[in-house]
Amino acid sequence: MAMSYRELATRPVLAWCAVTAAGRLPVAMAPLALVFLVRERPGGYSLGAALAAAYVIGEIVAAPVLGLRMNAERARPQLVAGLAVGAAGFAGLGFAPHAHPVVLAALAVIAGAGPAAVAGGLRALLTSMVPERAVTQAMSMESMLTFGVWAAAPALATGLALGVGPAVPLLLMAALMALAVAGMWLLPAGWAAEPPEKGVSARRALLRAWPVYVLGAAGLSLLALAELLLPALLEQRGIAIGWAGPLLAGFSIGSAVGAFVYGLRGHWPGPLLVQSVVLVLAVTAGVALVALLPWTAAIGAVLVAAGLLQAPAGLTRNLALRRLLPPSALAAGYSVMYAAVGAGYAASGALAGGLLKVVAPSTAILYGVALTVLLTAVGAVGERRLTRRTPVVQEAGPVVDAEERKVRR
Repeated sequence: MAMSYRELATRPVLAWCAVTAAGRLPVAMAPLALVFLVRERPGGYSLGAALAAAYVIGEIVAAPVLGLRMNAERARPQLVAGLAVGAAGFAGLGFAPHAHPVVLAALAVIAGAGPAAVAGGLRALLTSMVPERAVTQAMSMESMLTFGVWAAAPALATGLALGVGPAVPLLLMAALMALAVAGMWLLPAGWAAEPPEKGVSARRALLRAWPVYVLGAAGLSLLALAELLLPALLEQRGIAIGWAGPLLAGFSIGSAVGAFVYGLRGHWPGPLLVQSVVLVLAVTAGVALVALLPWTAAIGAVLVAAGLLQAPAGLTRNLALRRLLPPSALAAGYSVMYAAVGAGYAASGALAGGLLKVVAPSTAILYGVALTVLLTAVGAVGERRLTRRTPVVQEAGPVVDAEERKVRR
């Protein structure tokens, strides 16, 4: 029987929420904050875009590398180090906004790379802190928290940069990551992990799960299409471009609601793979409708509906990873997923940008939809074969410090 969200309101889980919010808000603010940091310099917007790209590259490259090196039972030192490096990178950017662009780019890479595996480690820690029957609710709660953070981040970065100073968001981000470092001692030191099955290393287990990452990347490529092409599509339809913000906000609100609803039940009908494919294809159909509908209200309604299904699609991917990977490889698996969906977003955005030079925005969206369907098919076929050969792995509970063991005795 599934637990209710109210039963997740324990002191350890609430502490985890606070640490996660403090650690993720800087990540969500970073791209826009970097643009505002240098926008008043010559070629400021181009430089800001380059710094944001450097930050994202640091994340994508470092996430799988650091995730593979994480020790499940003693994860805290690595999580603390990652957050501390991120705080140092943001502080350097905030204190030296007029430095040479190469220096700023290096600091952006450091700020992105340092905490790249923290999200995966904290997710693995969360699922070890709750009973097995509450894992779906816990991941749904994490998804709602993430959508809330990402909704607040642009307004916070913009308001501070324009109202106080362009360096202020970066300094706040450094302070928030430092707070997350301190908060890590409120959480367990790690999670229990048994060694991988005989003859299978953590790296091989991660490589074997490639279909899960492909399907995850397919899901997020749709978000790139919606976010990056919507302004151009509105212009094509003769709709005021100012509607882009409210329409995308509706998508985000729908995603938060979708995560909540998915977590109300511990188990949904059908295997996770079937759920994922159905949800991703439904969101794909919604994005295709956005490209075809001429009315603002209809586009808004479809985006809200697509958002409702987008969050559960992502949740099924993380739940699938948890079932396929041994506990020792979970943080690395989540980190690789983080990098994969980031790469999917970037690739879809690059494709969309290139297509806009030769076709109408609505046509570019439909090409992107076709790419998503192809990725979904490849991921689904690969994962079906994988699940036939790989036994389901159960995750163990949290690890406590030696001092905590003494207190319990």
